[in-house]
Amino acid sequence: MTRVAVVDDQTLVRQGILSLLALSDEIEVVGQGQDGDDALALVGRGDVEVLLLDLRMPRRDGITTLEELAARGSEVPVLVLTTFDDDELVLRALRAGARGYLLKDVTLDQLVGAIGVLAGGGTLLQPGLTDRLFRAVSARPAAVEGFERPEPLTPRELDVLRLAAAGYSNAEIAGALHLAAGTVKNHLSAVFVKLGVRDRTRAVLRALDLGLLEG
Repeated sequence: MTRVAVVDDQTLVRQGILSLLALSDEIEVVGQGQDGDDALALVGRGDVEVLLLDLRMPRRDGITTLEELAARGSEVPVLVLTTFDDDELVLRALRAGARGYLLKDVTLDQLVGAIGVLAGGGTLLQPGLTDRLFRAVSARPAAVEGFERPEPLTPRELDVLRLAAAGYSNAEIAGALHLAAGTVKNHLSAVFVKLGVRDRTRAVLRALDLGLLEG
């Protein structure tokens, strides 16, 4: 079972999430809170494997919580729970270290699946991420700091990255491009090296900053 903590200032929303998770045999809820200070305290206990975090909260919000967790060297993966009108906040959250995001109207299967991905060391890119984040990046371009423009990606690497950004799994990318799963993994590894990142979320953000996913 994966030990999870849920932090959201809206009581009804938090209770709804907790009720959903209670239906799963794969999840154990070990804590809940209503703001970033609660989140830091929960993670600090050492028994949380995945943190579900709202972004808009009083006192310490989700962004500053993510930044503080990063400053403390926390390795607990954070799954951001957001709404459709939070595009700019989602972008900031991913840059601050969130490992993925989901909308608050997700199903139990989607939520449990996302938690499992993060608990296993993966990142979660919900379908539709690229278009929404591209609009946010276009509206407020982010500075690329401390990194020269990378070696160009090959056409196939771009194909793989675009599908990864759209939320496709390695197996789904392999099927769509008629490639072996191992080949897809190799292409993604090459993309990560060229872009100077460690995972899909950072790769998409870096590609968006560089305009690689336009068109």
